[in-house]
Formats: sequence, structure tokens, C-alpha cells
Amino acid sequence: MHIFKSYPRVLPWAVALAVGTLSACGGGRDPVLGTGSNVGMAPAVTSASPLPGASLVPLNTKKLIAGFSKAMDGSTLTASSFTLACPTGTPVSGVVGYDATARLATLTLPSTSNLPPSVLCTATVSTAAKDSLGFALASNYVWTFTTGVTSDLTAPTVTGTIHANGATGVPTNARVGATFSEAVDPSSINAATFGVQQGVTVVAGTVSSSGANAVFIPTTALTANTTYTATLTTGAMDLAGNALANPYVWSWTTGGTADTTAPTVSLVYPADNATQVATSSAPSATFSEAMDATSINAANFTVAGVSGQVGFNAQSQVATFTPSSPLANNTTYTATLKGGTGGVQDIAGNPLAIDKVWRFTTAAVTALQPSINLGSAAPFGTFGGSAGMTNTGIATQINGDIGTIATGTSSIQGFHDKNGDIYTETLANIGAVNGTIFTCTNSVTGPTAAGPNAAACAVATQARLDAQTAYLALVAMPPGANPGANLANLTLAPGVYTAPSGSFMVEGGDLTLDAQGNANAVWVFQMATTLTVGGPGAAFPQRIVLAGGAQAKNIYWQVGSFATINAAGGGSMSGTIITQTGAAFSTVGNTVPVTLNGRILSLGASVTLVDTFINVPAP
Repeated sequence: MHIFKSYPRVLPWAVALAVGTLSACGGGRDPVLGTGSNVGMAPAVTSASPLPGASLVPLNTKKLIAGFSKAMDGSTLTASSFTLACPTGTPVSGVVGYDATARLATLTLPSTSNLPPSVLCTATVSTAAKDSLGFALASNYVWTFTTGVTSDLTAPTVTGTIHANGATGVPTNARVGATFSEAVDPSSINAATFGVQQGVTVVAGTVSSSGANAVFIPTTALTANTTYTATLTTGAMDLAGNALANPYVWSWTTGGTADTTAPTVSLVYPADNATQVATSSAPSATFSEAMDATSINAANFTVAGVSGQVGFNAQSQVATFTPSSPLANNTTYTATLKGGTGGVQDIAGNPLAIDKVWRFTTAAVTALQPSINLGSAAPFGTFGGSAGMTNTGIATQINGDIGTIATGTSSIQGFHDKNGDIYTETLANIGAVNGTIFTCTNSVTGPTAAGPNAAACAVATQARLDAQTAYLALVAMPPGANPGANLANLTLAPGVYTAPSGSFMVEGGDLTLDAQGNANAVWVFQMATTLTVGGPGAAFPQRIVLAGGAQAKNIYWQVGSFATINAAGGGSMSGTIITQTGAAFSTVGNTVPVTLNGRILSLGASVTLVDTFINVPAP
């Protein structure tokens, strides 16, 4: 079995900003087969980015993307057939291009202007778009999304690779792949930006991308017992035009044989023949090994009679079909993963042996708690409330933004961001912020050194308000199950958990959160006072282990006072922690970094970090 490996310095969530793929629509019209004289001929839009219904879309988004079921006539994809109105009714000019190999049309917006904040935008691919045989779309394809209030200034990172750096025994027919922290511009993933070499010899192959995943397929099998090196250059960019900060390079060595074992589906959600399934459910499947993300699409993962988006989490190997609207009540649905030729494939190109089919029946039951809306606080890896943030050590890296509304010049220490602002760093205290530092004070060096930036302070102020709103929403949830004060060595299903004596701890063992195949499963932990993970005297640092497709973006810790995370160093934490009175990660003198796959948002007191990696989950 071959799996994606995450590295502590990069984001381990990969998937949530993936470009969604759309399955066949119901309502009497098959968008692939068409109607009337076009039956069996009409092309269809099978993917769209930003995702239909997406919110908080960055203001500096420069690319809209539509994927098609068939090869298209590029000359029919123009600024009149692929359009954007933002807000709805107000056209936005752009240039349309078509990638015939990937069957993707791209609407590129002007580089000199941003989308307006907090408005509903409507994108349309009209029936003027035709395939290579001259058949038009059966009807206009229309989708909407809502803009946020800030721009995306965070560079994408590589969160994992097919075959870890230094791996051995790699099958000779393996494909080469990487997962990014967010959806990438497919036009920037090509032979010039993603290549493989054996020594100085360039390996021939084809490059493709799907959302946040990129795959390189060698033209011929790799040579046995040979070391290869893959490189992603700084030409790889996200949809806002942010490039990788540095080239990403990894190497591995092949074994002596090819992989000819077909993948299997190890778990499905809902379970086969399940009843009483919530109408808000999103069917999903977990695979037995690493899969080729580009093969998991609308053609290969369907729910009969339902339109929706298909996403793939390359870290957990979970494919999810998210319906465009709630499922009907008291209805039996059939989900299918296509096997055989042209079906879903593993990273060696082996397809499922046969179709995987399962059925479930809905009912009017209470769904799992929905995700909490973090608003403008969502991009922040750390927020120091009204007091600030301090970093000690040189290994701290935050893949996201940080901020505080504190005004004192000493309120933020030991950080620098991608824009060149440096806040009181020394040779022993250097914290790299891959995004932007939003504060109400001035930096020591950089663009904000002359004085506080009013716009940045406004962003920080709104983020704190939104974090407080989210905190109050967590508090307002009805109390949940009582698992005991110490969560160590427990495996918890999705739900709300309330601390029996006001505090939770994870000491003496790891906590496992099992989504049971539901990639949308949510956990909420309510505590009136403290959260302690891996106490100061713990022999081993503790971890939050995610199983069954669980995602860090769906875990929330509502902390009434202070959070202490792995004070002895090491270990990992998952989820969004919102505290009233600050938090501390590790302690000075420890050398093993602590990893947080999530966010730490303090409403009041400061946050202190010691050699801490923070990876902000995608929405």
C-alpha cells in the first residue's frame, strides 16, 4: 500500500479547497446525454471553481475554471460564453482560455482589480459553448459563490507527496504526485513546473491536476532499483496568483517490481443498506491505498438522480460526494464508484476490479452539528486577542495568517511575514508566517514600520469579532455527552462533548476521533475552564488521531480559560481552539516542535509559541 505522507512544516490537509466535480443532474434532464436532437451528444460542465455555493471567496481571486465532459471547440469558449457577474447583474470583464488536454476553460480576471467584498457572484457557461463535434450544452450552466472581505495573500505549500521523500521499494509503474494546501491554477501545473529526473536525465511523462492535487504519469515504466527526483517549481500558483515560495523537491528509489494489485474500498458512508440516514448526508468512500486523485471525478463517483460535487482527500484517501441540495426524505439512493477500464485508479494505474455500489435510505432525522462559521477568522493560524503573540525558537512556521488587536509595540514578538514585516525577531526567535500579519501596531522593519496600517487593523478587529461569535455559538450548543475529564485512550464518534468538571485533558495516551467514513463529521468539545494536552510532566507528548475520514477543519475546542498544548514539546493537535484567556504551545527549552493542524484563536490574553508548526485547514 502506498500513502501520501505529510510533513510537519507543511499543511496536512489537502483537500478542502479542491475543485469540485459535478455529477449528473436530476429533474428529467441528463446534462451529459442532453435532450431532443442532442440526446447522447451534448457536452456538460463537470467541474467548477470556485465551488458552487462557496463563501468567503478571496477578493483577489483571478481565475474561474469550468471543466467539461467532452473535448470542446476552444473557439466557442469566449468572453461572451463564459461570464462572471459580481455582484449578480454587474458584469466583470475577463479573458477566456481553453486547455484541450485537460478539457478546462479558464476565465482570467484583470490583475489590477479585485472582486467586491461580501457580494453574491454568478458565473455562467452558456449554450454558445460547443464541443469539438459542434454539439452545444443542453442548457446554460450557472453557479454562484459569495466573496469574503479579505484577499488571499498566503502562498500555497506542498502538504504531502505520493511516496515520501527517501522512500524505497517504490513500484516501477508508480505515478508521481503531490497535494497542495489549496486549489491550484491548473494552467500553472505543467511540464515546465512539475518534472521528474533520474540523475540529469529528464523522465518523459504527462502532467495533470485536479483541485489541490497534481499527478505526473511517466510515459514508460521507471527503471528498477533506481533513484528519481521530482521537482515542483515556483511557477506553481494558487487561484489568486500566489506562487510556491520555494521549489519543492523530493526523491525516492524504485524496487524491482510493478504494482499490479487492484485497490479496494474499505469503508463507505452511509453503510450499505443503512436506513434513517439524514437528508443532509454526503456519501463517501475510503480506499485501501493511495489513489490517483484525477480519476476520482463526476464520471466515476455518482449518486443516481442527484447533482453534486465530488472531492478527494489525498491524506485520508476519502472521496466525498456532496449533494448540491439536501436529499429527499424517505428515499432510497444508490451510490456508485466505477471500476474497470476508465474507473477510479490507484497511483499505479490499477482500477477497482468491479464497480462499488451501495444503497441507503433517508429519513427526517437530526443531522450532525454543522460546521461553525468562523467568518473572517478562518484564515488565521494564530490570533492573539487583545494582548498579542510571542514566539520563541527558530522552527516556528505558520501556514496562514496571524493577528492581534493589541496596540503596544511589544505585543507581537518573534515573527515575520511574506510581505516583509518583521516584529522583534532575534537570532534565537524567528517565526515564519506564510501569510500576512494583521495587527493594530507597527512592525520593527517592513511596510508597516512607519506606523499601524488602518486596513490591517480593521481586518484584525473583524476577525476577533467573528471568532467571538463562533465561540458564543459553541457555548450555546446544548451540552453533549460526558466522556470523562481525561480523553486519553478514547475513540470518540462525531458529536458534542461537554467537560464534566469544566476542563478536558488528554494525558497518558492519544485521543482518536473516528468519522466512521463521513468526511463531514463534526466534533465540538465544550469546557468552562481549561484544556490540557500532554501535561508538563507527561512522559510522552500526546496526539489527536484522525480516523475514518475525520478532518481537522471539523473539530472545535471551546475553552473557557486557558489552553496548554504539549508543554513538554512534540506531539500534535487537531482542530480550531477558541479560548477566552490565551494559550501556550510547548515551553522554552524544548527542541521537538509541536504541530497544530488547525487554529488557535484567543479572544483576550496572548498566545505563546515555542517551535510550533501551525497548518490552517482549508474551508
